[in-house]
Amino acid sequence: MTSVPRHPSEGTERERPSLAVARAARTLAAAGVESARVEAELLAAYVLDVPRGRLALADGFTAAQRDRYDALVARRAAREPLQHLTGAAGFRHLELAVGPGVFVPRPETELLAGWGIARARTRPAPVVVDLCSGSGAIALAVAQEVPTARVVAVERSPAALEWLRRNAADRAAAGDRPAEVVAADVTDPELLAGLVGAVDVLLCNPPYVPRSVVVPPEVAGHDPDEAVFGGADGLDVIRPVLARAAQLLRPGGVLGVEHDDTHATAVPALLAADGRYEAVEEHRDLAGRPRFVTASRRGDGPHADGAPAWQTGSS
Repeated sequence: MTSVPRHPSEGTERERPSLAVARAARTLAAAGVESARVEAELLAAYVLDVPRGRLALADGFTAAQRDRYDALVARRAAREPLQHLTGAAGFRHLELAVGPGVFVPRPETELLAGWGIARARTRPAPVVVDLCSGSGAIALAVAQEVPTARVVAVERSPAALEWLRRNAADRAAAGDRPAEVVAADVTDPELLAGLVGAVDVLLCNPPYVPRSVVVPPEVAGHDPDEAVFGGADGLDVIRPVLARAAQLLRPGGVLGVEHDDTHATAVPALLAADGRYEAVEEHRDLAGRPRFVTASRRGDGPHADGAPAWQTGSS
């Protein structure tokens, strides 16, 4: 009698990672996932509990592991974020816990964090504030890489605050300088009243996508709406942040704000019109797109300590 060949998951034979990954990559590519091969490898490494670089040396998938892998690939093909499937997101030298209710940090934001870290390192005991902190990516990167800094992370969303506090506690337990977590709305005109005129570096990755923009399925279905969209023009949060930052920063303190790639002119113009900033500079990401703007708090001039020019009626 001729025997029926069994699928590896139906017996004791293990399936080689290369075969499972190739099949998963085809599934993900067909679903429109960018970097399908890379993500198939990352999911395989996650299931097999090995570094991605050692995937080829790993034992094959057991039946249970194969079923789990297939289930994760199916969820990713349905455009659930990779980081939600693994429960973690890499950011500079950190691995942060993420999931439903918090914005998944993007690699592009590492550029803003790196800029802030470099500026903080020029000061002996800097006060660094991270507004719209979300998972805590920027704040915790600063706390890890600038151990002399006092780092304050501000977040409004109760769901995001849970992830932020969890990540902050994990990093403190790992030996990093503890970051202070503040539950507050960054548009509050009295935000961080105790730090007025005392902040050396203020960083912010706010919600900045204009409401009319169509975002990828991973963003539309899983990132919190309030962490993505910034009103009709994308500037609803950025405007009050720039105003409050001018009050929080000490003279010579610096500001870095991420923005939409359509804001390359608008955000620098807001800083220029405020009257309390100088050295305004636009920065591009690795793809050449406008990504964040930086400025320094003026220490003199007619609007150095008062309201911005557009509020006083001055030209």
